[in-house]
Order: sequence, then C-alpha cells, then structure tokens
Amino acid sequence: MTSVPEADDAIPAATVVLLRDGATGLETLMLRKNAQLAFGGMWVFPGGRVEPSDGDDEVGARRAAAREAAEEADLAVDPEVLVPFAHWTPPPGAPKRFATWFFLAPAPRGVVTIDGGEIHEHVWVTPATALERHAAGEIELAPPTWVTLHRLTRAASVEDAVAEARAGTIEYFTTAIRVGDAGELVALWHGDVAYEGGDLDAIGTRHRLLMTKGGWTYERSPSG
Repeated sequence: MTSVPEADDAIPAATVVLLRDGATGLETLMLRKNAQLAFGGMWVFPGGRVEPSDGDDEVGARRAAAREAAEEADLAVDPEVLVPFAHWTPPPGAPKRFATWFFLAPAPRGVVTIDGGEIHEHVWVTPATALERHAAGEIELAPPTWVTLHRLTRAASVEDAVAEARAGTIEYFTTAIRVGDAGELVALWHGDVAYEGGDLDAIGTRHRLLMTKGGWTYERSPSG
C-alpha cells in the first residue's frame, strides 16, 4: 500500500483511465461532465471522491475508482487490476480541491452507458486526437487530464501503456500556478526552476504546462 503525501484540506478522490486498442491506436474513455457540477462541461476520465466507506490511501482510492466507473459508465472494473499512474494535488485556493489518484486499466467488456444527468456525453478517443480537439477549442480539459493524455501519446497499445506504468514509479504532482508576462497561466511542478517562487524566465530545469490560448505546451527537462 502506498501512502499519499500531505494534501492539506484537499478532498481524496480517484479516477480510472480506461484503455482499449482501437483501429487507429490506443484509445481511452472520456466523459463530459454536466455543466452544473464540479469540473462542469469538461471532458474527464471516470472518477470521483473517495468515500469513508472505501478506506484509506491507495486501497480506498482503488475502490472509489472502480465504483465511479460503474456509476458513470456502467462498466465493471476490478479494483485489483488498476495500475497506479500518478497522484495530483491542486494548488491552494483552487475552488474545488481534490487530491486525486490516477489509475490505468484495460477497459472491461461491456457497453458504456451514461445517465444523461451527471454525465452528458462519452467518447472513445486516441490521446492525440483529444489533445488536438482541445488545441482547436472544441473541448475543455483540466491540466491533470491534459498531462495524462500527453503522457499516453507515447504508448502504441494498452499492453505498452500498462507495462510502462507498472515499471515506473508513481509520480506525485503538487501544482503551483503562476501568471506569465503575457497573462498566460503556467502550472509548475517539482523540478522546475521557478517552482519555489523563482523567475519563470530563469535558466534551469523545466517541469511546467504553459496554458496559452493558441494551445498548451508541456515542458520537462530530463532531470525535471
């Protein structure tokens, strides 16, 4: 069992990135949230808060992720097959602070069914296509979703994605938000030269997401 670093008052949550091999490559299931709810209108992976009855730390997060896949997409996911991929903590002051486990899992057999209430649409899409649609202004994504999709563009198949996740270490993203000279938002993570409040233009390692109107850019130095 893996313990989570301190996340202040953030609400524990979990999400599952369900994967399948499609005709043009790796695909993931994405859902569009009701505009009246948290992250309303955004495209997300199935997920939600960890309830007290789920348990603590990674065990509870697994149960929550599986439950949300059933509730939001009508898919039965075994909590034991979930592969930890990352853990995200939003910056202080964010309106909805969910400290969220991200898991990967091969999609189970079954037809996706949504309720039309909490979830309004669903799609199986390649990570690259989802990022292209976001750059074109067609869909909204939160930074953790965007970075997850960006990381998955390297995988050619479900087997590749799951094997890479199993072989790697769980990465913890504790986000800091800054504003660039042109007014653009910049998300920063450990390893970035500016993470501890330094100059965004300083020479040094990068681990950041530049969120500009013309498209987002993920920058990460080999040592970042």
